[in-house]
Amino acid sequence: MSGYESLRPLLFRLDAERAHAWTLRLLALAGSLRPARWALRRLYAFQNPAPPVEAFGVRFANPLGLAAGCDKNGVALPGLACLGFGHLELGTVTPAAQPGNPRPRLFRLPEDQALINRLGFPNAGAAALQARLRRGRPPGVVLGINIGKGADTPLERAAEDYAALLETFYDLTDYLAVNVSSPNTAGLRRLQARQHLEGLLAALREARASRVQRSGRRLPILVKLAPDLTEAELEEAVGAILEAEMDGIIATNTTLDRDSLRSSNRSETGGLSGRPLRERSTQFIRRIHALTRGKLPIVGVGGVFEARDVREKLEAGATLVQLYTGLVYRGPGIVREILRGLD
Repeated sequence: MSGYESLRPLLFRLDAERAHAWTLRLLALAGSLRPARWALRRLYAFQNPAPPVEAFGVRFANPLGLAAGCDKNGVALPGLACLGFGHLELGTVTPAAQPGNPRPRLFRLPEDQALINRLGFPNAGAAALQARLRRGRPPGVVLGINIGKGADTPLERAAEDYAALLETFYDLTDYLAVNVSSPNTAGLRRLQARQHLEGLLAALREARASRVQRSGRRLPILVKLAPDLTEAELEEAVGAILEAEMDGIIATNTTLDRDSLRSSNRSETGGLSGRPLRERSTQFIRRIHALTRGKLPIVGVGGVFEARDVREKLEAGATLVQLYTGLVYRGPGIVREILRGLD
């Protein structure tokens, strides 16, 4: 039995959100100590990864990354950077600090190896994350920041939030991920509709063009989509993304679907992640790859627990793959196990 398998029953006795916060605090502490960082790398980082991956102008040491939602405020960034991921995506971050939805709002579904969350973007705000990143970030880490509109921002002004966040993090990240697909902020998913998405992405394209003129650097922008879009809605969203000259698509966010779940928490509202999402997210990757004729990088997310899950998404058309729920159930050793299985 691995160290994490011994620890997991203790963690699972705690409220899911409390256990997650405790884990982040431990990683933050370990990341602040040089001997602990060395030990984490020795224990978990795979030393012989596959060849690097090139996507949207960025070079990744390996195709496996940490999805947004794990470390919204970047508090554990130095510790997470020691686990062997090819990239880390922080957030979702909003312009101002916000508490998110009332607790409880994070639930484990052990029989399904899944989570349901209705967090609602709780985070310390853009200024806090900006200040943390300005103090420095681990060398060699590819960093993405997932951005979202504030809970109180009306949809007609959402573009202002996203443009402000682009300006805040332009020089501090390797790419931005535009979150218009969380089911836990009222009305947010309506931004995936073409009539809203076109205006939002046009504002981001304009804001980026202004920064390119000033700095000469073109920051990649990706758009994260929901797995619950209909075929027609997906085609419209992909069309808007292509027309706006965005740099990639993250497929997918959590789902509202509850088919074939066994766990007692299956009726909780919120977004479902983990094993039950694997096949659906892979189908979306395959469809997006066809719609874009393979010309737009895809980051595959959903139900990643093993090397075969990553390989499945890569074969469907993904360039990179992310996980989060698998980390909860399998522990930090999952990164090394997957990369060894891909080698």
